[in-house]
Amino acid sequence: MKCGKSLEDAAEAYCSDCAARKKSFEYGVALLHYDDIMRRAVSQIKYNNRREYIRPFAKMFWMRWGRTIAEMEADCLVPVPLHKARYRKRGFNQAELLARELGALSGIPVRTDILFRERKTEAQKELTPDQRIRNLQKAFRADPEKTDVSSVILVDDIYTTGSTAEACTRALKEAGVRKVYTACLCIVPEY
Repeated sequence: MKCGKSLEDAAEAYCSDCAARKKSFEYGVALLHYDDIMRRAVSQIKYNNRREYIRPFAKMFWMRWGRTIAEMEADCLVPVPLHKARYRKRGFNQAELLARELGALSGIPVRTDILFRERKTEAQKELTPDQRIRNLQKAFRADPEKTDVSSVILVDDIYTTGSTAEACTRALKEAGVRKVYTACLCIVPEY
């Protein structure tokens, strides 16, 4: 009911991570499980410049979650930013590409001038949940001069433990955003 993970026990409302660590965002949605197929697809996008994968994923995302996204009544889509060095190396931000495709489908504007990655962090994939939280401390900053919005949808490629979403949400709320929702291409299931 919070992060959007599929749970093995349908009687449960929250995954173990959401039950253990309070989340500041309202709730989130994700298109697919982060399984072996999606691990390869996301890797191809990020490291082999297969940007053409984004559009069909965005279309599937909109087909699955379009009504829910509309009900969020967000003022804008905000992609999770990359650090400048990582952006220069990769040449694009996959979260921004996904946000732009979702924006085109939904009519919701994309804002890349609100949230910034201030600090280059270690890759999260090999870290424990507590290490992820420490790794992301003060990594993001939202510009209070640009947060003329009250509700945003934070867009990312992969949701694992929610550390990135939580760090971004805290930065956005500190800058005056009232509600933050999450929309991720993939999510690591509970089971």
